[in-house]
Amino acid sequence: MNYDDFADLYDHQYDVYRDDLHYYARVAERSAGPLLEIGSGTGRVTAFLARRGADVVGLEPSARMIERAEARAAQDGLKVRFVQGDARTFKFETRFATVIAPFNALMHLYTPGEQLQALENIHAHLQTGGTFTFDLYVPRFGKPNTVRHEGETFHAPNGRRTDVFLVQRHDKPRQHITTEYHVDTTAPDGTLSRRHYTLTQRYYTRYEVEWLLRFAGFESPRVSGSFQGGPLEASSDVMVFTTRAL
Repeated sequence: MNYDDFADLYDHQYDVYRDDLHYYARVAERSAGPLLEIGSGTGRVTAFLARRGADVVGLEPSARMIERAEARAAQDGLKVRFVQGDARTFKFETRFATVIAPFNALMHLYTPGEQLQALENIHAHLQTGGTFTFDLYVPRFGKPNTVRHEGETFHAPNGRRTDVFLVQRHDKPRQHITTEYHVDTTAPDGTLSRRHYTLTQRYYTRYEVEWLLRFAGFESPRVSGSFQGGPLEASSDVMVFTTRAL
């Protein structure tokens, strides 16, 4: 998944998302050393942790996303290191006390081979006993092959209005969900322009993740159904996993 063209819309959609920030801040406060964020995007979580004194490095494959993250950090007067790289193949001399992968970052690993390669690489960069924690959404989707508007409307100071429409296609055998975004911007004079983006994610089931982690050298994880630590239930929106490197 190439986020270079998607970076601006990503910020519009998720810059105000706050549900996970205090969870990862608590993780960072307990970290006994440097912290690595996998899939740091435009720095939403990274900057939040850095403002609270965390020694954090952001790993992100998209150069455009890193540009926006560095601009965010500079605006806040933060010194944060962002590195362009892939979860499967990145290499650092540092072994981290904590690795986090917020906001569905691992859903861009599309096959079991890619998933295991990334998890083994993360394990190799953790100190013995180091913490690995991440969240994934519970796989529930809207009506497929139907254009939907889910309330995402953005108003610009110059009077332009942008509406985000989406269509989802579900590949059940591969556990892939592909979302096609149609981003319509209407100028004050009524002129309409459209941009199109495609986002593919591979979703997980709980026990699939647990077995992958054990196979990659981690201990059996603790699984929560919220960022506040409640149990995973049928009504949960997220699965939050916490484990340690054996």
